[in-house]
Amino acid sequence: MSTTATEEAKYPIGKFKAPASYTQHEMQEWIDDIKALPGKLRMAVMTLNEKQLDTPYRTGGWTIRQTVHHIADSHMNALIRFKLALTEDKPTIKAYEEADWALLPDSRLPIEPSLRLLEGLHMRWVALMDGMTEEQWDRSFIHPETGATVPLRRNLGLYAWHGKHHLAHIAGVKF
Repeated sequence: MSTTATEEAKYPIGKFKAPASYTQHEMQEWIDDIKALPGKLRMAVMTLNEKQLDTPYRTGGWTIRQTVHHIADSHMNALIRFKLALTEDKPTIKAYEEADWALLPDSRLPIEPSLRLLEGLHMRWVALMDGMTEEQWDRSFIHPETGATVPLRRNLGLYAWHGKHHLAHIAGVKF
């Protein structure tokens, strides 16, 4: 596989690019993306059998099952990062080894627990974001791996992209 094809398989919708500025319209679209993700994910996987769920989305990539569980893991961390930033002054968040998490025993479970978890998690996350003030959107956290200060606006865009990114992985699998 060529470098371009490998990049396209890894990033079927492209890599996340933070905008130079954030509009209310764009942020509302991202919140709507996060709200819609659990239903879209369920629709994308509802007809898949066990063999299909255990198919990698690309050579060397996670299986669809691992990807569903990863989305739940990642978005749990995202909600916690939002809450930390809203309740502490520029907290340093906890990084985690997502590739190692994808190898833990719970990554072999049926996907229904993660689908249900995402439904409740996203309901709470959207309610939180819908209630945030302009001042709260300006809050941020520090990522320990990069030392970067990450505003909640940027994190919103990143996780809206993240859901679409993995939905594209799943949709691109040919059985």
